[in-house]
Amino acid sequence: MMPAKSQPDFTGLWELSFQKSILLGPAPERTRMIIDHREPILVQQIIVILAGGSEQQMTFTYEIGAETTNSIGNAVAQTRAWWHETELVIESRMNLPSRMAYFKDHWSLSENGQTLTMAHREDDLAGQISVLERQIPAKKTGLAR
Repeated sequence: MMPAKSQPDFTGLWELSFQKSILLGPAPERTRMIIDHREPILVQQIIVILAGGSEQQMTFTYEIGAETTNSIGNAVAQTRAWWHETELVIESRMNLPSRMAYFKDHWSLSENGQTLTMAHREDDLAGQISVLERQIPAKKTGLAR
């Protein structure tokens, strides 16, 4: 019997690699993420620098294995996160004025822990793949456990 793989820890400071990613829609100038992962809680802060230099910040909190609620602008997203082997799946439904939006994000970490891939396979963003590179070791971000 093979030993079970441990689940990755996504804690760290991450920078989006535009060269390695497939983005749907207009690309921002820069995207960074600060992730604090303390199983079963994961907090994701996204900092986006748009063309022209304006900045947007969003923070999402997930409880892995439970349903959580997050706000995105004026919309509310109901989210459920769970482990599928070593991949974290984050599924969200958001009621927009014109329709119900559906997102299912699959997070995986490279074996060396330096690359975080967030893939949309079968949702409203199907085909989008965000590849982020670790900027500094988790212990130096102040986010380490």
